[in-house]
Amino acid sequence: MAISTTLRDWLLDSDPALRWQVERDLIGAAPEVWEATRSHVATEGFGAAMLAEEDADGQWAGGSYFPAGYFGSAEAEQPGQPWVATTWSLKELREWGLDAAVLSGTAEKLAANSRWEYDDLPYWGGEVDVCINAFTLATGAWLCVDMTDLARWFVEHRLEDGGWNCEAEEGDSTRSSFHSTLNALRGMLTFERITGDASLREARHGGEEYLLRRRLMYRESTGELVGDFVGQFTYPPRHRYSALTALDHFREASLLEGTAPDPRLADAVALIRDARQPDGTWLQGEPLAGRTWFAVDVPEGEPSKWLTLVGTRVLDWWDAAG
Repeated sequence: MAISTTLRDWLLDSDPALRWQVERDLIGAAPEVWEATRSHVATEGFGAAMLAEEDADGQWAGGSYFPAGYFGSAEAEQPGQPWVATTWSLKELREWGLDAAVLSGTAEKLAANSRWEYDDLPYWGGEVDVCINAFTLATGAWLCVDMTDLARWFVEHRLEDGGWNCEAEEGDSTRSSFHSTLNALRGMLTFERITGDASLREARHGGEEYLLRRRLMYRESTGELVGDFVGQFTYPPRHRYSALTALDHFREASLLEGTAPDPRLADAVALIRDARQPDGTWLQGEPLAGRTWFAVDVPEGEPSKWLTLVGTRVLDWWDAAG
């Protein structure tokens, strides 16, 4: 479905990190057009501002997942967590489309200088949390690090029901989590898309089936909504699951593999469609609490360009398949 001229112009009047995706995904611009826009991520707006925060040792805020000095500080007593450390900063740069070549030398610096807060483990080896490992797998592939060993971790740590759970390694759960499973899926898909290594595809398909059996929204045991978070759309989503973020993953997987949308996505698609405002926008939800480098979207309740990009491309993909 073609977007209105008003909506198109509103979306295009944005940071390069968002604008190139609008050009590619919503208006069908030629590759040379959106690639030219994407090249500005390194020198303008959000991307340039984030790059300016990199420390000399290759980290952001002096830490891997949390900033240096976080534990035992007053900030640690506040709701949420800070989103300024290395993993989160690199995740945003990657998702904004930054050319990895701009970060030449960063991967080597992290290998030498960055350790996980958990057991002081080396950065590119990951640790025990599946969400952290998923972000690391994707970012390592992006920065041309050999992530073969960490890739195998996802196959070895799948739970019996097909998905993953960040609490499983601590023995706190044997059931998969919507949040953890989606983060694992997104990390594995990014790894495959960047490297061409399809060795995780079977495991990824199993995790996708875990969500599809639940139609992205429901408890398999009772058929009840798994939680209000399913319909809470926020950018950036960080690690949190929503039907919108899940559908965007299934869209990307479908495009990579050349497959049609699974019919079991229909309920989640209807939820997304119902949340669209009469002017074609989606409203920003409640942001996750915690310190950020800078704002990248509007306050809660205002029309979000990021959510409108994602919601529109999801519906376009679904509707194009009939």
